[in-house]
Amino acid sequence: MPRRLIVHLIAVLALAVTANAQSTAEQARAIYTRAVTDFLNGRITSSVDGFDEVARLAPEEAPQLWQRGIAQYYAGRYRDCRAQFESHRTVNPADVENAAWHFLCVARAESPKSARAALLPVGPDSRVPMGEIYKMFGGRLKPEEVVAGTPAAPGPQFYAHLYVGLYFEAIGDKARALEHMRIASAEQYAAVGGYMHSVARVHVQLREAGK
Repeated sequence: MPRRLIVHLIAVLALAVTANAQSTAEQARAIYTRAVTDFLNGRITSSVDGFDEVARLAPEEAPQLWQRGIAQYYAGRYRDCRAQFESHRTVNPADVENAAWHFLCVARAESPKSARAALLPVGPDSRVPMGEIYKMFGGRLKPEEVVAGTPAAPGPQFYAHLYVGLYFEAIGDKARALEHMRIASAEQYAAVGGYMHSVARVHVQLREAGK
């Protein structure tokens, strides 16, 4: 084959690879958006399937998919969600929320004692009351102390009730868990809670439905 034809063929193949990569990325983004929408509407199984497909299409992005771990938690795939949050720590090592969700997954898969022993280390997280929340999951602070010591501002109050509620669920106190999650899911916290406020809302809907 003449050299100029070989060069032309290589160029065509390179363009095809680039176009295919762009197509795959666009497909992954579309599936990701649908998976988020499914989760927010309580379609947990469909949401997890979507996030799993995103991880398959874009494996280099899989550690970033903390939303996948949350969906796996509500789907009862506790060992998978543990692995997801352990993976997420490689790209977000300071995040207390990641350690908290990892605790929840291990507690449900094994026990709260095992979850405390496996609590992921975190870096400095300046958000209030994340330091106190981390101490609670580590057994160094009581849930009541987290709530009592949290400033009255909407943001800190939201996160305090959210993670105190989730902590109570992890240790098996369903009534107190739902009490705090109902507070966290209140509309007054929608703006400050963002995606996590939607998580609180979905949590309440699922638990009230006995799921």
